[in-house]
Amino acid sequence: MKRTNLILIFMMVVTGRGYSQTLDEYFRSAAEKNPGLRAAYSRFEAALQQVPQAGALPDPVVSFGYFISPAETRLGPQRAKFSLTQMFPWFGTLKACGEVAALQAEARYQEFLNARDRLYYQVASAYYPLVEINRWKALEQENIRILRSYKNLAVMKLENDAVPVTDVLRVDLMLNEANTRLHILNDREKPLLVTFNNLLGRESSEPVEVADSLRAESLPVYTGKDSLLQRNPVLAGLDMNIRAQRAGREVARKKGLPGMGVGLDYVVVGQPAGMSSAENGRDVVMPMISVSIPLFRKKYRAAQREARLLEESFTRQKENTFRELSSEYEQALFDLIQQFRLVQLYEEQIKTTRQSLSLLLAAYRNSGKEFEEVLRMQQKLLQYEKSLISALSAFHIAQAKIDYLTSETPLSHENE
Repeated sequence: MKRTNLILIFMMVVTGRGYSQTLDEYFRSAAEKNPGLRAAYSRFEAALQQVPQAGALPDPVVSFGYFISPAETRLGPQRAKFSLTQMFPWFGTLKACGEVAALQAEARYQEFLNARDRLYYQVASAYYPLVEINRWKALEQENIRILRSYKNLAVMKLENDAVPVTDVLRVDLMLNEANTRLHILNDREKPLLVTFNNLLGRESSEPVEVADSLRAESLPVYTGKDSLLQRNPVLAGLDMNIRAQRAGREVARKKGLPGMGVGLDYVVVGQPAGMSSAENGRDVVMPMISVSIPLFRKKYRAAQREARLLEESFTRQKENTFRELSSEYEQALFDLIQQFRLVQLYEEQIKTTRQSLSLLLAAYRNSGKEFEEVLRMQQKLLQYEKSLISALSAFHIAQAKIDYLTSETPLSHENE
């Protein structure tokens, strides 16, 4: 971990956290309706039901026996026998079993939190390309409008024999290209809409409202990467599994100790033939105590080894997961910085290109020359504007990735 803390502050237009009100509403809708997230929560609820099961006593055993040939005793023949037995494991065994179940349920909850955070990231990753497509379409429509105005200007000058006919033909070629790009963008938007609506658990044909613009923020202050990543629910879930296996070793040890049982036998005694006594025919009640002796030790030792090996497995998995998260964090941070710098570059390029285009257009109106350069500069401006939108989209997606890795959910501060 060569970079454990990083402070990056870039001055730019600040808009807040980076999530629009509309996108927040989509996050809520996804959290409520996404079937995958609801399935993860159902698994957590199912795991909670294991807690009372694990900490419960074994069921008492009731048995009944009927003497086909009554056993004759001094008090009379034994007709039937009822037995009730309740076994108790070694002291603390049930508590340890309940602790294991509770830790496993907490691990399932952390899995649910990770599924929720991943869903938010997927929604953001599907939302910003839709904004990008929407803005690209608007730019192409504006480009078509501008090219048509250039064509009208070229036609007027052609009628006055001030420019060659090639000026008009060049505009026609560029108009054809612009219209084709617009059609392609319309087609490209459809699968993006399907993906986004599927994440929200709704019909794929439902319309999606997106922001009409994107703006970059100043980069937040990132300090202590290791501590930020420790909030990731995947790591928290592995911690719960490690603790569960430690408790499981104790459960296996205690199950290898003797258990005790208490019970009661009730024997129905009939009247003896030919004998008379005050005790005759009196039913017999006999309390009992039993002890289970765990003689076969292999299974208990194997259970302890299993828990120890699983604990080692989860420990190594946690270390590997942290390294993977660290790599993803560094890459996302690089993407964030790169896109921010590109945003700054494209804004400067757009400003300069617009100034150049204004000068070239004024010169063409006066002299009728350099029309090809006017068209080239217009397309250059369009490309910079598109690149700016793409950089802004990638910037917000990278920020959403960092939020996912550090479990900084977009709705975590809405009630503060």
